[in-house]
Amino acid sequence: MSQYLIRRTLGALVVMWAVATLVFFMLRMVPGDPIGAMLFDAGDAAAVEALRAKLGLDQPLYVQYAKWFWNMLQGDLGNSIYGSRVEVSRLVAEALPRTLSLAGLAFVLAVVIAVPAGLIAATRRNTGMDHGVTFVAFLGLSMPDFWIGILLIIVFAANLKWLPAIGYVPLSEGLWPWLKHLILPAIAVGTAFSAIIARMIRSAMLEVLKTDYMRVARAKGLLQSTLLVRHALPNALIPVVTVMGIAFALLMAGAVVVENVFAIKGLGRLLIQGILNRDYPVVQGAILVVSAIFIFSNLLVDMLYSIIDPRIRLDK
Repeated sequence: MSQYLIRRTLGALVVMWAVATLVFFMLRMVPGDPIGAMLFDAGDAAAVEALRAKLGLDQPLYVQYAKWFWNMLQGDLGNSIYGSRVEVSRLVAEALPRTLSLAGLAFVLAVVIAVPAGLIAATRRNTGMDHGVTFVAFLGLSMPDFWIGILLIIVFAANLKWLPAIGYVPLSEGLWPWLKHLILPAIAVGTAFSAIIARMIRSAMLEVLKTDYMRVARAKGLLQSTLLVRHALPNALIPVVTVMGIAFALLMAGAVVVENVFAIKGLGRLLIQGILNRDYPVVQGAILVVSAIFIFSNLLVDMLYSIIDPRIRLDK
């Protein structure tokens, strides 16, 4: 197990380095630069060159990369090139809890909805309940998350006035204020995720319910709830957990758009603003953090395999 984790962790670090390097060079291949965005192409040549030298953008590309990579290894993601040149690590530290709160609540809501729905659809195959769950799942997959968010704002915030339409409140200010600001965006982000998980649970449970050991357990007279919870569901979780790890990227990607709809100053909004402003350090730092979350969430999924099914060993 320890050797496997070491290999996977080293591999994850290599992937993060590759992603960071790719982003560094691709940003500089896009037409335009931060100087044009800052001066609106209105500055004279001397002002442009002075600002470029101040930001270190006049140096050769390999020199810029070497400096950035060395600073990154020391935990320094650089400073934003706008305003008071705030540290990127500080901007990310302020935005990341908001995105993780949104993605985490969306994940919980999606699982709470998807697991019972998938079990009902599997145990009542080809019935009205099964067709209903399948229809709702496809409906959830077909609707863009930002469109769902706009509908939720219109219904529950603008018309009914039950929940706030925009903003974010830290958990330190109370559970209910934190929760009521995140319910609508979490539903918008988690709708497609819950549909994917529900469909996956249904497919996996149908395969497990047809196995010989389930027929034997049923012949012994075990209760239906015991059959499903203690025998069928654990054996159906391996493909479901795999999809959860992959689909977590869907939650993060959805948060990028939904944060702008609900005016939540999270990592997604920070990333979009950085791209629009050509703020190289902010974009590089945000993408590095997002890629780390993706990579290590998949590593966590691999570790869960051996916990769910002891027959799976991770020492090879």
